[in-house]
Amino acid sequence: MAEIIVRAIRADDLDRVMEIEYASFPSPWPREDMEYEITQNHAARYYVLEEDGIVQAYAGVWFLIGEGHVTSVAVHPDARGKGFGQRIVEHMMRSALELGIQFLSLEVRESNLAAQKLYRKLGFKKADIRKGYYDDTGEDAIVMFCIDPELALYKLQRKRELENM
Repeated sequence: MAEIIVRAIRADDLDRVMEIEYASFPSPWPREDMEYEITQNHAARYYVLEEDGIVQAYAGVWFLIGEGHVTSVAVHPDARGKGFGQRIVEHMMRSALELGIQFLSLEVRESNLAAQKLYRKLGFKKADIRKGYYDDTGEDAIVMFCIDPELALYKLQRKRELENM
């Protein structure tokens, strides 16, 4: 059985994170921006998910003034469909709760139905549309909020328990 862990990102993860970034997004963050995020931005928290010692996913969030804003979630294309996206976002939500943060927001491409489905499963609700949000394509962004991550995580845990009865 594979060993899967989620942990805080380290500087030596940057090459693999950038590989995932470029494989996942039509307009990936420049390496310099990602490096700044993980080494200099004190509001940012980034996490990686490792499978047998290989980084397969990463996620980032800014914790500002009692709120969390999810900046990025990506899973390497070869590792999709294994639940890694859900695991890393759940970890991020638990980290938010440990810091006393009870409100999370994010934007997701209107065309990214898989991500929207994941976020809904994790308790996020559609709140708004940002027209032309993505500069590369002019695509709209769906704004989503999770106003009670503790309740959302509890419901997920309870559902798992009932499924295993």
